[in-house]
Amino acid sequence: MRLFAWSARRVLSAHKQASGGSREFWGWLNAVFNKVDYERIKAVGPDRAAAEWLLRCGAKVRFRGFDRWQHDYNGLPTGPLGRYLIEAIDATESCIMYRGFDHLEGLEHVEEIRFNKCIYIEDACMERLSQIKTLQDSLKNMTIVSCGNVTDKGIITLHNLRNLEWLLLSDLPGVKDKDQTVDRLQTALPRLTIDLDLA
Repeated sequence: MRLFAWSARRVLSAHKQASGGSREFWGWLNAVFNKVDYERIKAVGPDRAAAEWLLRCGAKVRFRGFDRWQHDYNGLPTGPLGRYLIEAIDATESCIMYRGFDHLEGLEHVEEIRFNKCIYIEDACMERLSQIKTLQDSLKNMTIVSCGNVTDKGIITLHNLRNLEWLLLSDLPGVKDKDQTVDRLQTALPRLTIDLDLA
């Protein structure tokens, strides 16, 4: 991965000189980082493959039984299949996007997910997340903050996360009818505590 990062910098430098900008390059690179390798998932298991994806995209994970957040791709622990199970995901300022959400299939121990300042997170991501059976069973805490592409529609889809206990919603300009959205979610999940900081 270190070699790839060095190569990406050289490519970016050449791209800037050729086109005068880098927006297209970063969009392309982020899409590459989110590509799902189903053979890799089979080979190393869903937790390891998901951890690789998340760290590649700038997120962090915490494994079950560990207090420390893992953020260094090159420092991912190795061990027997099933030894390192993802318990929490912090996607703050990461480039994860809908294209990579198949990596979440098969994760059985994720209790917490934080989406904070994730520019690629949108309603389709919320819907996809809420359709994953294992997350419907395990996910308890969720944070969605400063994700400008998430609207009422995306928040309402979270009603499928039947064991969700706590949800923080803050700085979501796409959420226009917060009272009705929260009411619908609260009706579907009466045990859910929702903390709101929406304008």
